[in-house]
Amino acid sequence: MSTVQLYDTTLRDGAQQEGISFSVEDKLKICQKLDELGIDFIEGGWPGSNPKDTEFFARAQNSRLTRSTLVAFGSTRRMNSRVKADLNLQALIQAKTKVVTIVGKAWDKQVTRVLETTLEESLSMITDSISYLRAKGLRVFFDAEHFFDGYKDNLGYALQVVTAAAKAGAECVVLCDTNGGALPQQIVEAIKAVQKESRVPLGIHTHNDAELAVANSLAAVEAGVIQVQGTMNGYGERCGNANLCSIIPTLKLKMGVDCVTEVQLSKLSDVSHYVSELANMPHYDRFPYVGDDAFTHKAGIHVSGLIKWEDSYQHINPMLVGSRPHVVVSELAGKGSIIFKAKERGLPVPKGKEVDKVLEQIKSLEKQGFQYDVAEASFDLLLRRAQHNYRPPFELVDFMVVIEKRRRPPRTGNREEPLSEATIKVNVDNRIVHTAAEGDGPVDALDQALRKALLQFYPDLADVKLIDYKVRILEETAGTASQVRVLIESSDGRENWRTVGSSTNIIEASWLALADSIEYWLIKQSGKA
Repeated sequence: MSTVQLYDTTLRDGAQQEGISFSVEDKLKICQKLDELGIDFIEGGWPGSNPKDTEFFARAQNSRLTRSTLVAFGSTRRMNSRVKADLNLQALIQAKTKVVTIVGKAWDKQVTRVLETTLEESLSMITDSISYLRAKGLRVFFDAEHFFDGYKDNLGYALQVVTAAAKAGAECVVLCDTNGGALPQQIVEAIKAVQKESRVPLGIHTHNDAELAVANSLAAVEAGVIQVQGTMNGYGERCGNANLCSIIPTLKLKMGVDCVTEVQLSKLSDVSHYVSELANMPHYDRFPYVGDDAFTHKAGIHVSGLIKWEDSYQHINPMLVGSRPHVVVSELAGKGSIIFKAKERGLPVPKGKEVDKVLEQIKSLEKQGFQYDVAEASFDLLLRRAQHNYRPPFELVDFMVVIEKRRRPPRTGNREEPLSEATIKVNVDNRIVHTAAEGDGPVDALDQALRKALLQFYPDLADVKLIDYKVRILEETAGTASQVRVLIESSDGRENWRTVGSSTNIIEASWLALADSIEYWLIKQSGKA
């Protein structure tokens, strides 16, 4: 097959995922990104079901989509009613899209137990609705809901639904694995059975409840469907929908289906991240193709192979989907990992015994609880400190942290708060600075004292904020004597970076991560001077 229609339902089906709620403005922005990606049809929502979707379709009429066609979604007429009086169908017409998708039941049990009507009335609801919308000049896609379950339970009725929709004028009948439990071979078998009964173009709409949504969609394409429905990042109710971010590159790069251009495909990673940002959902690092870990290499032998031949441990060129290879350094690393990472991050490349020294140090520190694959700023400093001419912007002389439970005016509410106070001495340009500060807890007090000492030398340090702080116990069986790892994420409003510290003393572990965070930023700033 030379091409397949891509149908995105992120704004409707994807928005049914727990925790996702797109504003009208969000939906309009996502439409533009999907258009740039080369999506053929964008399902914008269900007009008339809620004020937000009604407003979206009103505003979307002014959208300048160059590639995509906007689609309004709705159901068939209600049972025992007239199409002209059906508010759902009227809302579809008022949405003023050229294409509409309507959904109807293809599983007899859904008809009798959920709709609580007869199979004959259900078929009339489907044909009446499609015929009416076609008479209004609209292109109509029909979603045969629960088709694959219906095929197993009552083959005759499921096929009747498809043929009835086709005769009524549906341009494409989309077979839906609504409960997400079908297997690829079952998908293919059912599609072939439909093809014997009708020549109507078919589409596929799968859910991921058995983690087979992508596989089922691709199997359907091989069986001859011409339209694939899915969502960005696989968003959707329960376990989600078929992930278009996996389907699109697989169709294009592995199955020879020219569904998007090379330029459009190169935008895939950016669009995936953009949609997750507007959905206010963390972008899953282990997404195929578009996840941050999709082309990440940790084992030394893998990195060594990658340096010699970029395809040795990658199934595609990451650049094709707008990504890039990424190497993380850990106790599993080899010399090649250190060299690759240094070049990647624009750092001095260690040579000869320097590489051995850095590698030995990394393995030793990781045994103590440090973890550099999630704290690249600390790794940068490790490489810099290996250089004989490296001079840190400050050095710790000593610090002391006091936590005292005593009566004092509470900052909030009526609760008595422990006092956390840190005293610190640092050496800056051969000057010893001795400061003290209070904070909301010992780590905050230490942070405040360090900043107080350094701001007189580096006033721009005020821009740096600690935005995340995580503690992990590494040896649970040791109880309160356990080794702990502290990960700190910091930001100056332009860049975020992570640092790590580890110790049996949580304050010391926090200090190591905190000091690395400040030192990393100061070194970066000095390089810009």
